[in-house]
Amino acid sequence: MQQAERLTAAGDYMSIHFDARAKPEAYKLIRDALADNPNVTFSRKRIKCGWGEWSLVQATLYAVEAAAEEFPRATHFYMLSGDCMAIKTAEYAHQFLDNNDFDFIESFDFFESDWIKTGIKEERLIYRHYFNERTHKKLFYTSFEMQKKFGLAREIPADIQVQIGSQWWCLRRRTIEWILDFTRTRRDVMRFFATTWIPDETFFQTLVRHLVPETEIQTRTLTFLMFTDYGMPVNFYNDHYDLLLSQDFLFARKISPEAVELKARLGRLYAARDIPFEISNEGRSLFKFLTGRGRIGRRFSMRFWETESSLGRERELMIVVCKKWHVAKRLVDQIRHMTNIPCIEYLFNEEDTPLPDLGGIQSSLEKRTRHRRALMRMLFEYYETDRLLVCMDSANLDLMQDFFSDRSVTRMLQIECKFTDEYLIGHALRVGLAGDRTPQATLERLLPTIRNDIVHESDRIRDAGFPRSYRMHEVDSPEDNAHKLTEFLSIPYDQALRIAQTEYLFAD
Repeated sequence: MQQAERLTAAGDYMSIHFDARAKPEAYKLIRDALADNPNVTFSRKRIKCGWGEWSLVQATLYAVEAAAEEFPRATHFYMLSGDCMAIKTAEYAHQFLDNNDFDFIESFDFFESDWIKTGIKEERLIYRHYFNERTHKKLFYTSFEMQKKFGLAREIPADIQVQIGSQWWCLRRRTIEWILDFTRTRRDVMRFFATTWIPDETFFQTLVRHLVPETEIQTRTLTFLMFTDYGMPVNFYNDHYDLLLSQDFLFARKISPEAVELKARLGRLYAARDIPFEISNEGRSLFKFLTGRGRIGRRFSMRFWETESSLGRERELMIVVCKKWHVAKRLVDQIRHMTNIPCIEYLFNEEDTPLPDLGGIQSSLEKRTRHRRALMRMLFEYYETDRLLVCMDSANLDLMQDFFSDRSVTRMLQIECKFTDEYLIGHALRVGLAGDRTPQATLERLLPTIRNDIVHESDRIRDAGFPRSYRMHEVDSPEDNAHKLTEFLSIPYDQALRIAQTEYLFAD
């Protein structure tokens, strides 16, 4: 009821399908509360809705039909749930849609895209699904297996290229009218989709691609939503207000029922005018980063790679570890010029690190990491040397552990740097945790987490107790650091001192 009041107060219309599974008194309550609101209508029919069923699409069509009939002035139809709220003003949303004459809907090729991450794929379409997998699991899979056993797969309508994507769309009125006409004339397609599984991810997505020129479709949703590693929707709470406003979307879901303050603030926002929005759009990368803390290297046992291979007992691998890549590169550049040691920069972190042609094993970061020992053996052979130096990020603990477990001699030089707030902000921008327009308040809240993450990486390396491990410190004198370089590189002190005295070595 609050959602309807907030949206219609700004001049919008709302057509509501209220799940027929709900209690009659709940439906009566909402009907009575909105009875005098001329901008609200209800679907003429109601249907009991079930996750993954055709009933979700049918319920949407009932609401769309009522909206198209009742509100002839409506220019756009925006699919919302009760968990959605606007994260921009009505003024901003209306102007955005006026300026962008497109249909906004995710629609990717069902068979070619990797939109479906787990579970059945083609079987969603070619077999008939009469039972709900969640409420009647045994019947669902019995029917499924019987159809497979007796070869009852069906053909997809020949003139339809099935698409898939999020069910949260925003379509122009003309497109909606075409879809409604299609539902009345193509009963064969309607029968087909009525027995597919999870059709709310395919029905509208397919029809829009079938009816609307590709140049008039934006393959994105205007609703900001995220999912956890376990496939569950992320809920937003009171302290997410600033983050939501900075995302390049018009609505967001799911707003937690407990986020009373957030709902109130967003409700007031929609009716406001002349509000500037700084779009930084870092929400998803921030969520992935913050929820990943505490998991990396702690949730699973350490991996192993090519344990049967060795770099060679007579070979010596030297690893320079530094979070500030430019500092390590300056140091390595001096080492390269003052010694005959081949030096390779962040080959496991930077795709474009200069490397010789090694038959393709060097072509991608994934291949380099997967075949790390083989790659290193080939580099030793390419440079015809028994001593090789490489740079690594402090996050690459698994790489370090693997190389230190080899029969070769492995040495490590860890460069400890100071990290100013300005540098950490730049780091957040470089890795996508923040954007050029991320509010300063958001950055300030993020800084302690980034700083702690860097400290945690350094502590993990120390706790690993690697032998032949040395540390240079930005705050130490060149003379002190030269002693570390002497041991690490096995070179004379005078030569190490010239390297340690490199001008602007630690400058940002």
